[in-house]
Amino acid sequence: MSQRPDLRQRRAVLEHEWSRWVPRLRVPGARPGGTATLRHEVTESWARSLGSVDPGRDSAPVTDGGQVHQRWTSSPLYRPVSALAGELHSIAEDAEFVTAVTDESGTILWTCGGPAMRRQAERVNFAPGGRWDEQAMGTNALSLALRTGRPSSVFSAEHLVSALHGWVCYCAPVHGRDGRVLGVLDLSTTWDRSHPLAMSTVRTLVSSIEARLSTQEPGTEHLRLTCLGAERAVRDGRQLHLRPRQLEILVLLSLEPGGFSAERLRAALYGDRPVTSSTFKAEISHLRRALGGAISPRHYALTEPVSCDAADVLRALEQGDTDTALRRYGGPLLPRSESPGIEEWRTRLEVAVRDAVLASTRPEHALRYGERASYDAEVHEHALRLLGPGDTRRAIARGRLATALRG
Repeated sequence: MSQRPDLRQRRAVLEHEWSRWVPRLRVPGARPGGTATLRHEVTESWARSLGSVDPGRDSAPVTDGGQVHQRWTSSPLYRPVSALAGELHSIAEDAEFVTAVTDESGTILWTCGGPAMRRQAERVNFAPGGRWDEQAMGTNALSLALRTGRPSSVFSAEHLVSALHGWVCYCAPVHGRDGRVLGVLDLSTTWDRSHPLAMSTVRTLVSSIEARLSTQEPGTEHLRLTCLGAERAVRDGRQLHLRPRQLEILVLLSLEPGGFSAERLRAALYGDRPVTSSTFKAEISHLRRALGGAISPRHYALTEPVSCDAADVLRALEQGDTDTALRRYGGPLLPRSESPGIEEWRTRLEVAVRDAVLASTRPEHALRYGERASYDAEVHEHALRLLGPGDTRRAIARGRLATALRG
């Protein structure tokens, strides 16, 4: 078996590869003749990274199977970033960048950008759920910013992982009111689209996020949405009287905090039905007024905190808390709605809750779920398997099973 090259050998290889890229990329700081001096922070990061990262890996590892939706909605960065979502989308799409926000561990929680750039980014898992800390992906701008607490950029072959050599990344950490780093805002693109103003743009955006963090009231609930087996929206203690279509929009925006393009939201609401653009925009306008303007323009997203029972269920399931999920699960999502997007989320929730019940070893979970799912023979059989021979609740499960089988 061949031995892994020691650090000095590996650094020499990387220096050579970096020098090979320099003449093609016109890197600032390159010396005549195509050689370059790597920055001290980059070589130090290489030295730390080589023990845990293979430079030949093709993408970032995944956290929690990529399911970070509830982690994002509970993040302190969710509200201030959502308030700037329209601006972030505009910058990313106009300049052909991908914008990303991570948590303090370096896990990406949210991204936006044009379809082409996002597809390229997804090839290396620069997407929600991807881990970009130094131990996971070696030298990159996000990991440097998290480690140093300062803005950072990494260009092309400065990245330890070769699959990232076609990229340039600019990012800055976001600090909370107590000075703690809460995450990183990153603008990334291919090296040939690098821009001298990108870093100042990142700094300005982070300043805006931090300003909103300093003024928001932790724990304040502005909007409460009940949509499982019921339809009710309350804002600052006052019930909102919304039309069914407006409630569907509100539910979709609360379940997808990254927001929607106009085309995608329209398809989620109407599917293939012929609905005029003016009708669609009127529904958005009415809802925006009801929420005091808390929907961003162009790219539709909520810009104030929302507490939603469906999101609570998903968060509980993500944390393995079946008790809380069943307690919060009041029934199907907006049961009267026929919008394709709502129907998709309704099915997703029903399947997730049912799977958690069938995976549970506690009979009370199957019994509680069985109250609503009288037709579900498999759930009742599961309850009977878990209940002891002398448990009086077996009669309940047997009765339900008999009813389900007759149906």
